[in-house]
Amino acid sequence: MIFQSNQHLQDVLRHWASVQPDHALIVAPETGDVLTYAQLLDESQYLNAWLDQEGIGHGKHVGMYMHNGRQTAALFLATMAAGRVITPFNLQAPIDQLAWTLDHSDIEIVFYAPNNKDSFFSALQKTQRQFKVIELDPDATSSIYMNSRPSDLPRLQAEQAALLMYTSGTTGTPKGVLLSHANLMYAGKSVSEWHQLTPQDIVLSSLPIYHINGQSIATVTPFYSGGTIIAPHHFSVSQWWDQAIRYKATWINMVPTIIAYLINAAKKDGRIPPLQELKRIRFGRSASAPLPPEHHREFEKLFGITVIEAMGMTESSSLVFCNPQDERRRYGSPGLPCGVEAKVVDAEGNTLGDETIGELCLRGNNVMKAYYKGDAETKKAFDREGWLKTGDLGKRDRDGFYFVTGRLKELIIKGGENIAPREVDEGLLKHPAVLDAAVVGVPDENYGQEIMACVVLRDGINCTEKELRDFCLEKLGKMRTPKYLKFVADLPRGASGKVQRLKLLDLYPH
Repeated sequence: MIFQSNQHLQDVLRHWASVQPDHALIVAPETGDVLTYAQLLDESQYLNAWLDQEGIGHGKHVGMYMHNGRQTAALFLATMAAGRVITPFNLQAPIDQLAWTLDHSDIEIVFYAPNNKDSFFSALQKTQRQFKVIELDPDATSSIYMNSRPSDLPRLQAEQAALLMYTSGTTGTPKGVLLSHANLMYAGKSVSEWHQLTPQDIVLSSLPIYHINGQSIATVTPFYSGGTIIAPHHFSVSQWWDQAIRYKATWINMVPTIIAYLINAAKKDGRIPPLQELKRIRFGRSASAPLPPEHHREFEKLFGITVIEAMGMTESSSLVFCNPQDERRRYGSPGLPCGVEAKVVDAEGNTLGDETIGELCLRGNNVMKAYYKGDAETKKAFDREGWLKTGDLGKRDRDGFYFVTGRLKELIIKGGENIAPREVDEGLLKHPAVLDAAVVGVPDENYGQEIMACVVLRDGINCTEKELRDFCLEKLGKMRTPKYLKFVADLPRGASGKVQRLKLLDLYPH
């Protein structure tokens, strides 16, 4: 089914609920519960009526702080179908950053999971705005909004906002990416066509719904194509292949970290299911971080599944490049432009020729119009012709394939998670023994990148590596705690006083 350019996610829901009402949209492996297309339409109507009763009208913002589950996926899609803007908050975000996004997002209400209660309420104590809070079990088959009488869904426009997603900036302050129904529809259409997805396709994806890949590729795209999503709470190396086989996955959505863990488990523990049972899987898709070519080849050899490497970003609805599903695909390349125009430019904005490194720029119907409440950031991100400047350095080869060679930005991408160096710097500086600190991303086999911190201690104050790491775990969380800690006499700085982070790589231990 190909929807028209002026249609929206509500149109998609109504179509599939009519054509295949009992077809499974979401399967929750932990409970075995299923959400059908007809059930999602019903729940959208209940949610619409309940939000109206709560005074949260059409176009208002609804937050969610929840891990994957049947109810999580239902709330995510139903909110957009009901004409509100869904805002998923990052469960890995530091408390201060979560508090900032809760304020900045202008949410009227936020749903949180019981097992995330401690971190949520810690952030809530630091917020300035008032909004409703509702506890909601991600695995529930019913919720508070199902107690109201359902009402007809409001009329929507393709260009109205659907999703507000926060992404890390180089300063440590997140930026709100506001995506419309049209953006998400175009992304769903492009990925569905690229991978030739149909209602018979079933994807296994453990990527969190607070990540753009988990939202656009793993949820909106199967929803658009009328397919089914197997959505476990999180990735489990011991459960992955069992879930794929039990629920008859036809494709699997991964990041390089998942691929690395599956390879390691196969080599160390012999966790390789009978390859005959994996033949139903047409392909695997890897994105959110560069996939090492050696892991790419080894995975395919071990499991007999072709892996399609791709690249996305929040600002473009998780859609930038993708390799073709034939012999043309390239190891080490995220592929060809998928649903976008792409070019490489120099520092003055001039388009560069093939095999010349410059900044990657994008333009397309899936690209956001602006950052939420961020006029200055929006102006900086786009050129006069509407091209989005990605901050990635790369080149195009003579066959049109793109390669990412570095970053103008200093973001660290760890396991598909964007981490701003400055936010880790500032966390380290809160320790009383730390005089100065700076972090940099370094290569890592499992996560793509890890964090290395260089720390200058105050004179006369001692601090062990363990003490500092324990401090980081408490203040920054596991994802942002540096793997490597190096105590140094001073940090390399340029004439302006700015830390020269590339020089920190000289201390990298491998």
